[in-house]
Amino acid sequence: MRLSDPKAIRALAHPTRLDLLETLGRIGPATAATCGRLLGVSQASCSFHLRHLAKYGYVEEAGPGSDRRERRWQVVDRQMLLAGSGQVDPLVVQQLSRVVVEREAARVLDWVDRSPGEDTEWRDAARGMAATVRVTAAEAAEIKAQWRAILAPYLARDAAEAVPGAEPDAPVADRRHVRYFMAASPLADTDLGENTDDC
Repeated sequence: MRLSDPKAIRALAHPTRLDLLETLGRIGPATAATCGRLLGVSQASCSFHLRHLAKYGYVEEAGPGSDRRERRWQVVDRQMLLAGSGQVDPLVVQQLSRVVVEREAARVLDWVDRSPGEDTEWRDAARGMAATVRVTAAEAAEIKAQWRAILAPYLARDAAEAVPGAEPDAPVADRRHVRYFMAASPLADTDLGENTDDC
C-alpha cells in the first residue's frame, strides 16, 4: 500500500493504531477484545481505533470466527510505504515519523533492559549496529533499497504463512518475532569521518 493522502497518513499517527496494525499483522484476524487483551487497552478503545483504520483502508472485516457475534478484523496490506516527498505534506510526514521513532526507541530500550536474561545466541544476533558514512542522497536510497531486499524473503514467508491452513517452514519454537527498524539521519556536521560501531 502506497500512502499519499494526508488524512490517511495522519490516521496512522497514533501509537494505539500502529500497535493494532502490528498485532493484526502478527496474529492474523482478531477481534477488538483480543487485541485489547494483548495490548493492555480497553476493548472500546480498540474498536474505535479499528473503525478509524478501516475508514482509510488499513484494516477490513474478516470472516466470522467461532463467535459470530464478534467482529473480526484483518490487515489489508502488510507493507505500507509513504509516497515520494514531493507528493506528501512534509509536516504530515514529520508527525507520523515522530510517533514511529518514539515507538521504535521505546522498543529498542525494552530489549536492552530484557537482553541480560536472554540466551547468548539472541543477545549476539540482536545487538544493535550503528555507522556513520559519507554518502550521496542516491547512495543513501540504495542502502535503503538493499535493506528492504534483505528482509523481502522473510516478509514474503510471513505473508504466506498467514494464509489460513498454511504450515510454517520451521518449528514455531525456533522462530520469534523480531522488529527491524532502519533510520537514516543526515547529520548537521558534514565533516565527520567514517565510523562503524556494534552496540
